[in-house]
Amino acid sequence: MPLDADAFARVAVNTSAAERRAASLGGRRSVKKAWQAAWLVRAIQCIDLTTLAGDDTEARVARLCAKARNPLRPDLVEALGLEPGSVKTGAVCVYPAMVPAAVAALGDCGVPVASVATGFPAGLVPLKQRLAEIEYAVSAGASEIDIVISRSLVFKADWRQLHDEITAMRSACGKAHMKAILATGELATLTNVYHASMVALMAGADFIKTSTGKESVNATLPVSLVMCRAIRDYRRLSGFSAGFKPAGGLKTAKDALSWLVLMKEELGTDWTEPERFRIGASSLLADIERQIEHSVTGRYSAAERHAMA
Repeated sequence: MPLDADAFARVAVNTSAAERRAASLGGRRSVKKAWQAAWLVRAIQCIDLTTLAGDDTEARVARLCAKARNPLRPDLVEALGLEPGSVKTGAVCVYPAMVPAAVAALGDCGVPVASVATGFPAGLVPLKQRLAEIEYAVSAGASEIDIVISRSLVFKADWRQLHDEITAMRSACGKAHMKAILATGELATLTNVYHASMVALMAGADFIKTSTGKESVNATLPVSLVMCRAIRDYRRLSGFSAGFKPAGGLKTAKDALSWLVLMKEELGTDWTEPERFRIGASSLLADIERQIEHSVTGRYSAAERHAMA
């Protein structure tokens, strides 16, 4: 939709209130026993299994894709009463150069390939090159594109330029879903996070995402709360239900449950489905599998028995 700065420019976030609300989630809501196992399986289905390292290879991507296709050991799938092959991750996320390898490794299993783009993680390259990178990733087979915004435009409150840039990126994505990474750890205030979220949504983002995973501070519950409120406000304004993706810093099954509780309480059950909720993570899956094994057997296994890929 066209930029409507009046819809958000006067909004200021009460940081202490946001932090209190976020801190209350774990104490007020708990999921136990069989229900916890079910929630953890849902968390697996929402993971964008990710490798974004400088030493990535086609072989590493292939191993990651094999884990995405079968993220739970067959004996645990059977013990939970699930159909073989019914549990898969939400996507596999890689650099543009690794998209062809991921597409080949996943085949027609139904797990989409997501690619970061636009000069990830800083985004400090000319717009023309950022758009070309999106177009390359889409042409190579990526069906989801994770773009990064220009943080300097947020600090200058240059909402028009930010809207124009993201709109151009949305156009370059074509039929691919676009996730707009705000890099919230570098935006300084929760008010900036809210404003940037609203601009990204107005510019056509299908998802808004907290972090690149490369900042010193990545996904936190207060930041996620503010972004969820922006999604809720934008839905009232436009009728469009955008998705949300926390990334970076989610390492334990307890983290996954906390964010699922946030989604259910702030946005509703539809936002506990992979169509509207994703978790950007790599090591998280191993701890979830470990917790599910405990649910099945009553015993904790060593972490090294649950390989990431």
